[in-house]
Amino acid sequence: MSAVEDTVEVAAEAEAPPPKRGKLLLIVALGVLLLAGAGTGAWFMFGRAPAAAKGKAAQAKVAAEPQYLALDPPFIVNFRDDEALRFLQVGIEVMARDKATLDALKAEDPVARNALVLLFSSQDYKTLSSRDGKEKLRGQALAELQKIVRQRTGKPGIEAVYFTSFVMQ
Repeated sequence: MSAVEDTVEVAAEAEAPPPKRGKLLLIVALGVLLLAGAGTGAWFMFGRAPAAAKGKAAQAKVAAEPQYLALDPPFIVNFRDDEALRFLQVGIEVMARDKATLDALKAEDPVARNALVLLFSSQDYKTLSSRDGKEKLRGQALAELQKIVRQRTGKPGIEAVYFTSFVMQ
């Protein structure tokens, strides 16, 4: 055989018959379907889900951020026990989750201070000497302040009252 014939024969052997058109279409369709599925999955994972999670986290963060307001100056009241005239000095901070509630309480400061002075001055020395008595007083103070804020805003708003100082003498 000549070199030209060998080259033609090798070239003929190298050329394989073209693949069937049906198999090619099936492979292309499966590839497109796979890419579409991967794109949809990526959209749910990286596009939509984090945005929704960020929105929920932002809402939770806003709801979870407590804001405090100190009712200054501290309250000083006198009250009697069986043995002597007693004095009580109480520093108070209130906690709410929105500024509008604290603004409403500030606007009603004289009413709030009056209610708390009357509440503190009606206490019993023995009761206030125990932790349970102080906690009960804290709950009563919270109820008084919530009532005042509710009258102004329509909702209680104040979530907690904290005694920042508590001195009995």
